[in-house]
Amino acid sequence: MKRVILLSALLLAGLVLSQVLPLLLSIPVWVSELREFITMVLLAYIMIEVGREFEINLKKKREYGWDYFVAATAAAFPWIFCSLYFYWILMPGAEASEKGPLVESLLVGRFAAPTSAGVLFSMLAAAGLASTWAFKKTRILAIFDDLDTVLLMIPLKVIIAGFVWQLGVDLVAIAFILIAGVKLYRKVSLPTSWPWVLLYSFSITAMSEGIYFLTKDPVTTVGSHIEVLLPAFVLGCIFKPSESKEEITTPGEDTPGSSDEETVGLIVSSAFMFLVGLSMPAAFGERRLVALEMGVLETLFHVVMITLLANIGKLFAAFCYRKEATFKERLAVSISLFPRGEVGAGVLAVSLSYGITGAHVTIGFLSLALNLILTGVFILIVKKLLEQKNIEKRFEQTVT
Repeated sequence: MKRVILLSALLLAGLVLSQVLPLLLSIPVWVSELREFITMVLLAYIMIEVGREFEINLKKKREYGWDYFVAATAAAFPWIFCSLYFYWILMPGAEASEKGPLVESLLVGRFAAPTSAGVLFSMLAAAGLASTWAFKKTRILAIFDDLDTVLLMIPLKVIIAGFVWQLGVDLVAIAFILIAGVKLYRKVSLPTSWPWVLLYSFSITAMSEGIYFLTKDPVTTVGSHIEVLLPAFVLGCIFKPSESKEEITTPGEDTPGSSDEETVGLIVSSAFMFLVGLSMPAAFGERRLVALEMGVLETLFHVVMITLLANIGKLFAAFCYRKEATFKERLAVSISLFPRGEVGAGVLAVSLSYGITGAHVTIGFLSLALNLILTGVFILIVKKLLEQKNIEKRFEQTVT
C-alpha cells in the first residue's frame, strides 16, 4: 500500500502544481509540448509491459466480443449521462458554436467515457492486485474502453469538422494495428529489457506525434493522430514470451521481477502519475485555459453531479460476468474503471481546439481533476472488496 500512497501523492502534487505554476511563471508552449510528449512515452512504456503480460486465447472470439460489448456499454453510459446533463442543465440559454448545443454536448461529454489505462494499471499493480481475476478482467475492459472512445471520436470529429482524409487514415491505421496484433501474437523476437522497451516507447510516441504534425490541417486543426495506447499495447502482445516469464513486471507492481526492471517500472509509474496531474489545464489566473462562469458553490454542485453520473455509468460491468465471479469482484471491476486521466483530458482538449468553450467544458475539466484526486480512494475500495472476497473464500474452504 505504500506504493499506492506514493503514486496518489505524486498525482495530487502534479495536479496542485498544474494550477500554481501558471500563476507564478510564464510557461513557454514548448515546455507544455515536451511534458505531453514525455507523458505519452511513459504511457507507451506501461502499455507495452501490459501487452507483454496479456494472455489472449484466439479461439475465444465470442468471449472477447462480449468483453468489448461490456466495455463499450460502460463507456457509453457515462457519455450519454454527462452529455444529456450538459445539454439539458448547462446549455439552455448558453452561447453555443455553429454546430449547436447538442453536438457540443456530445463531444464534450465524451470525456467521461474513457478509463485512464495508464493510471489504472499502475495503481492496481501497486496495490498488489495484478494476479486477481478483477485485474485481468479490468485490463481487457479498460483497453477496449479506450479503443471504443478513439473510434467514436472519429464520427464526432466528422460532425464538427466535416469528413477529412486524415480521419480515414486513422481508421485504416487502427484496423491495420489490430489485424497485425492478432496475426503476429507472440511471434516476434525482439529484445525486451527495459532500455529497449523505453526505446520502443519513444519511437512509437515520436511516430504518432510526427504523423500528426505532418498531416495536421492548419484550418480545421484536424490531423491523423493514433493514440500511443493501442500500438504500444499491441507491440507488447506480439513479443515472444521471455524465457523467464516472472521477470515481466507491470510498472508499479509489488511482486518483484528483476530488480532493475522493478525499479524502472516504479520510476515510470511515478513519473507518469505526476505528469498526468500536471497536464490539467489552469483554471485560475490570467493564463487560465478554462474559466469559471458561475459561482463557486454552483460550479461545485455541477462538478459533483457530473462526477457521480460519469462513475455511475461505469457500474454496468458489475451486473455482467455472473458465472465468472462474485458480486464483490464484479463491483471491484466497475470501480476500477472509475479513474480518468490522459485520454479524457485529450477529448476536452479537442473540444477547445474546435473553439468550444463555456461552463460545460470547465466543469468537465474540474470533474476530471476530482476523479484524479479520488483515484487512490477508488483503488483502496477495490482492494478492500477483493480482500473481503478472499476472506470469504478462505472461510468457505475451512468450513468444507
